Amino acid sequence: MSRVLVVGDLVTDVLAGYTGALLAGSDTPARIRLTGGGSAANTAAWLATTGRPVTFVGVTGADPAGAELVAALRAGGVDCAVRRAGGAATGTVVVLSTPAERTMLFDRGANALLAPADIDAALAGAPGAVHLHLSGYALFDPGTRPAARYALRAAAAAGLSTSVDAASAGPLARAGAAAFRDWVAGTGVLLANEDEARVLTGTGPGTLVPPYRLLPPAGQPPVPGDRAGVVLKRGAAGAAWAGRDGTAAEVPAEPVPVVDPTGAGDAFAAGFLHAWLAGAGPVDALRAGTRLGAAAVARAGARPGPVAQ
Repeated sequence: MSRVLVVGDLVTDVLAGYTGALLAGSDTPARIRLTGGGSAANTAAWLATTGRPVTFVGVTGADPAGAELVAALRAGGVDCAVRRAGGAATGTVVVLSTPAERTMLFDRGANALLAPADIDAALAGAPGAVHLHLSGYALFDPGTRPAARYALRAAAAAGLSTSVDAASAGPLARAGAAAFRDWVAGTGVLLANEDEARVLTGTGPGTLVPPYRLLPPAGQPPVPGDRAGVVLKRGAAGAAWAGRDGTAAEVPAEPVPVVDPTGAGDAFAAGFLHAWLAGAGPVDALRAGTRLGAAAVARAGARPGPVAQ
């Protein structure tokens, strides 16, 4: 089975799960756990559960937290092309989570040091790779944007197909839809949730965006291969596909009780990409994504394996 490179952040998640109202300026009871996080690292971890060979590419600090995070990925079957940067702390994200929503406070730490040389080293170390998946977080940070854009160019030059996850509506809006579209031009598959789709299309809150609205403008150069398109992740409403070849598909979500939505989109991306790279059509690939997304929301934490303690 062919290898996937996943480029982006690796962090410690401080997951605070609570119910009811968050009492600003006072105390709110919560269940607090420490677990591995980072959108790209989560996708790599979920890809490993499918049996797909996967390499995570990123940067941590030369600290115990970084060593523990890398060890956890490797224990889950993920190969790591991770640079340990001296003098930098490993990234941390505080996740305030309810069954309906999650809010994040982030410190990217050493993730902000990702460089083109890290991409070159990963590509050289994985000559059998066929696909590179990039988390949008690496594009949002001006410090890592050159490396993120380089990753897409270098992968294409090496004959790999590519995908990008739009990652988060807030930083996407700050970056600007036009700029983001320019950065990911030529990418094979773009994945976005509904909030991100509204940013990318300039539509208002609550608007249901058809996935074809996310396709690049007509006249853009063709993407290598014949299966380029966009995936719209709709959470409890399922997922949809629009291909640059005119194909379209939509599937419902897998019905499960929601415990924690953290990492659900990352898990969906893993399921979709594994099936897509195996030759599945849009419907089957979307269903594979919704299955892993359902597995993610049914547990606390963003990763597969034992529930975070």
